[in-house]
Amino acid sequence: MVLDSDWEAELARVLEAHPRVLAYVKNQGLGFEVPYRDGAVPRRYLPDFLVRLDVGTPEPLTLVLETKGYRGTDAQLKAETMAVSWVPGVNALAGHGRWAFFEFREVFAIEETFGRLVDELTSVSAAA
Repeated sequence: MVLDSDWEAELARVLEAHPRVLAYVKNQGLGFEVPYRDGAVPRRYLPDFLVRLDVGTPEPLTLVLETKGYRGTDAQLKAETMAVSWVPGVNALAGHGRWAFFEFREVFAIEETFGRLVDELTSVSAAA
């Protein structure tokens, strides 16, 4: 797998070992990008990973993951676009499955944070 950082290597290790991860891929050459705006300037965001996650429903959840050590203005705009516009929009279409987004900001807490995230997504899916 092509990795751009030690953070991505750690996340790949965690994904590889987690029992609820059905499949994952580094978003390298896939053509998966999300449009966003930086003021009036249109830009494209290429998230780090796509994960198919068993959340206890008939259809798995597609989880878009980002690893980000330094969080500049562009990273904030990307995360805000994902949380406020893109994920709610694609979920409202109801033809592409359910999606979620998460950004890892602490390299030494990736495993613990991912475990909590999966627990949270699983409990939300069970309540729906």
